[in-house]
Amino acid sequence: MGRLRLRLLLLLAAVAAAAVFAGGAPVYRADYLVDGNQLVDMQYHMGPVVSGSPTNLYLIWYGRWDPAAQSVLRDFLSSLSSPSPFPAVSDWWARTPRLYADQTGANVTGNLAVAGEHSDSGYSHGASLRRIDMQSVIRSAVYAYPDPLPLDPYSGVYLVLTSPDVQVEQFCRAVCGFHYFTFASVVGVTVPYAWVGNSASQCPGKCAFPFAAPDYGGGGGGGGGEVLRPPNGDAGVDGMVIVLGHELAEMATNPLVNAWYAGDTPTAPTEIADLCLGVYGDGGGAGGLVGNVSRDAAGASYNVNGVNGRRFMVQWLWNPVRGACYGPNSAAAA
Repeated sequence: MGRLRLRLLLLLAAVAAAAVFAGGAPVYRADYLVDGNQLVDMQYHMGPVVSGSPTNLYLIWYGRWDPAAQSVLRDFLSSLSSPSPFPAVSDWWARTPRLYADQTGANVTGNLAVAGEHSDSGYSHGASLRRIDMQSVIRSAVYAYPDPLPLDPYSGVYLVLTSPDVQVEQFCRAVCGFHYFTFASVVGVTVPYAWVGNSASQCPGKCAFPFAAPDYGGGGGGGGGEVLRPPNGDAGVDGMVIVLGHELAEMATNPLVNAWYAGDTPTAPTEIADLCLGVYGDGGGAGGLVGNVSRDAAGASYNVNGVNGRRFMVQWLWNPVRGACYGPNSAAAA
């Protein structure tokens, strides 16, 4: 019944939606961070959340991908619903996104599974994409021959992951990733999706912080932020993990841009990850302070554990119970 309700709401929203693209993870700026004492008016706007159990994740690898990089991202996604040593990726998901619910009382899902993958190594829509092109990339994947991705309108979400050489409209200038929903006129159904790009060779200082020197204030240099060693040895991919977590959390709580956000308009919502941009531990905040995070024997930084012995850095999220940015590596979580 929950899936049918979500499906109906998806269709209604698709008909009514204006062609806007909200829900983007902004590029890093130290002055963007929310003051912990600031009153945040997070509101529910009566739309659905992603509550299907399981929720199927369909990955579209756009461009030429290094298998080692793909392995890091797969392990992160697998960690969302799998037990790992505390503090775990699954704890991060359970202790904030899962607390959000829709008007029926259905909470955000705690069961996410990689259900299919598609490689678009031939750059079917070119190496320079507009934001609207992501929907055509998804259409190509679900109608690909001979191995299409399933078209899953009831319990699927689609993730378009672009390789370092792919340029995307507003990438590095304004956003590092975004989420939205497909138009039935393009894909055939309405489903939530997100795009995240690998910034390693284009703008690591904007989209892979804190694993690269921050570059903000018009792009004229760095400063003001602590640079850390990436937990999986790849600043571009470990930066993607941060942005991917950001987008998944916001897509789950605001899939049609009519559920959970702060602000007066869905065309520019401030969502649960936007409120905590750049905060990874206690003491994080304005001025580029990452906060208290862990370091392994080699000096790499992380704040959560994942499957297969992986470690990751994830951004804290707005916790609706605490009314503050929060993560499982907080001293309050012990």
